[in-house]
Amino acid sequence: HEHALVVRAQHQVQREAEGLLGLGPRLSSNEKLMLASMFHSLFAIGSQLSPEQGSSGIEVLETDTFKLHCFQTLTGIKFVVLADPRQAGIDALLRKIYEIYSDFALKNPFYSLEMPIRCELFDQNLKLALEVAEKAGPFVPGL
Repeated sequence: HEHALVVRAQHQVQREAEGLLGLGPRLSSNEKLMLASMFHSLFAIGSQLSPEQGSSGIEVLETDTFKLHCFQTLTGIKFVVLADPRQAGIDALLRKIYEIYSDFALKNPFYSLEMPIRCELFDQNLKLALEVAEKAGPFVPGL
């Protein structure tokens, strides 16, 4: 499965959605919180230790079985996607998730930054974005 997480600066998971990209079993609530907490700490350490001046932190963390992609907004919200390492189009997916967040969470007069995202249009559009990413399929070199 592909997992998309929205992580606040306080490293709490605001929202999680899953696609169908064969990453493995669904994450439990505790696993999501643990992942977000660990990643937030690693992100902060990475930005401090980076030899690159003004580094914003970890953008991609790659293993044999998955890639963790992160996009951080200027306000500190992190969008994290766990995907198969061969999956194509994750940068575009992260930008799309940010667009969905902006359109259906931030523009919602009933949404507060400190609260979990509870918006059906956000959920529907996030699910659709994950389905589109799934259909893009894995990256195949040479094609």
